[in-house]
Amino acid sequence: MNDKRPLIARLNWYWIFQLSGWTFLPLMSFLMGAWRVQNLMWVMTWGAVSGLLITDMWHRVIKRRIRNRQRTSWKLVAAAVLILGTIHTFIQYLGYLVFQPQHMDRGFGWVPGALMSWWAVYLVWNIFYMAVISLRRANRAEAESLRLEVAAKDAELRALQAQVNPHFFFNSMNSVRALIYEDADSAALMIDQLASVMRYALQSGHHETVPLAAEIEAVQAYLSIEKIRFEERMRVSVEIGVGLDQVRIPPMSLQTLVENAVKYGVEASPTGSEIRIRAQRLDDGAVHIEIANLGAIVPFANSTKVGLTNTRKRLALALGEHAQLELSENSGWVRATMTLPEAA
Repeated sequence: MNDKRPLIARLNWYWIFQLSGWTFLPLMSFLMGAWRVQNLMWVMTWGAVSGLLITDMWHRVIKRRIRNRQRTSWKLVAAAVLILGTIHTFIQYLGYLVFQPQHMDRGFGWVPGALMSWWAVYLVWNIFYMAVISLRRANRAEAESLRLEVAAKDAELRALQAQVNPHFFFNSMNSVRALIYEDADSAALMIDQLASVMRYALQSGHHETVPLAAEIEAVQAYLSIEKIRFEERMRVSVEIGVGLDQVRIPPMSLQTLVENAVKYGVEASPTGSEIRIRAQRLDDGAVHIEIANLGAIVPFANSTKVGLTNTRKRLALALGEHAQLELSENSGWVRATMTLPEAA
């Protein structure tokens, strides 16, 4: 299976830094003239390879402690610096015995300086290594936090969608029940339209957003159901601006607003109401979707408040805080207006 991650993420940065760091020591010795001294470069290479192996073993110890959820304290790191630096000094001494035995008759006065040097090297190595581990833990914690945030957002969105669908179908089944004794053919047609809307609701429920065209199609199926019920009392006009068919909105969000327009505009009035659905792109790039009906805002309509609150939350979760829903009344018209950000 091909790894789809970027090249920079696929690289083994541990070994890149290990090889670079331990190659740096003999390289610096070479540049400072160590190549002029017989076999000194072999001694430097011996020390670099030894350091590479020692630090890799210590690296494996730390990884095992992390897997076992054991804390690696700074006291342990300090002890490791002293022990590993001392081991390296002894191994370096063996390197001189092998490659430059003629220089080992000078006694052991060099030992304190060598110990201090290697302790410093291992201290720097451990500081960098522990810093990288801490940074990696912080990145993983942040990624896990984001994953949990997305999961919580998805769960909340699904819960809100689950509240919408039963509410719609309950109202629709009441409409079928009211019609079935009056006009069986119309009731059958209504059931067909209801099946179409139900299919859409079930399929769209798996997505955070759907194209506006798909939502409009479902809304028109719903309005066909209500048209059978209200006949001439309900008049509908739909105007969708050019290029807005693929604008993304939460599924059933437009449906909720249209349902309110039918309930409080058409059903509440003896003469019915016109329902206007319009979508247009504003000068700033945002998308403006308006559902308007004749009537007035009902002050104590709890179902309307629940539906609007639900839709506002779903808009914010799916499209961000810049997505808005406003309800207003002007000149005998009630308007529910969704304003979607440009990215929609």
